Amino acid sequence: MGDAEISTSQWRYVEVGRVVRFNGGEFNGRLAAIVEIIDHKRVLVDGPSEKAPVPRHSAALAHVSLTPLVISQLPRACGVGVLKKKWEKAEVDSKFEQSTWAKKAAQFQKRRQLNDFERFKVLKLRKQARYEVRKSLAKVRSSA
Repeated sequence: MGDAEISTSQWRYVEVGRVVRFNGGEFNGRLAAIVEIIDHKRVLVDGPSEKAPVPRHSAALAHVSLTPLVISQLPRACGVGVLKKKWEKAEVDSKFEQSTWAKKAAQFQKRRQLNDFERFKVLKLRKQARYEVRKSLAKVRSSA
């Protein structure tokens, strides 16, 4: 018979040790780890990050996004010290900063802080780049 290929799903599960990012509220954009699952809508989170700490509290799953990062072998309801050691060992902050998610967020933040003249300069530069791309594409099409 044929070989059966078994692969894991690409879903992000709500699990102890999963790193989450807050979508809004007072902790908008900050990272935290799930320490305990309260029920199907709420989790206990704690964020020991140096740059943007999040105190231990109950958070609704509707207000957080699950990241692909997981702190492995994190015990349930562990203390702040254990979580901080595991957080630093897993290098969560640096891994998230290297992700496309964080890079895109930084790009949006930078774009939001531009003034009117700077936005105009970006518009002109994008037009120039588009012109060069279309010119080279036309050259390739005409030679083909």
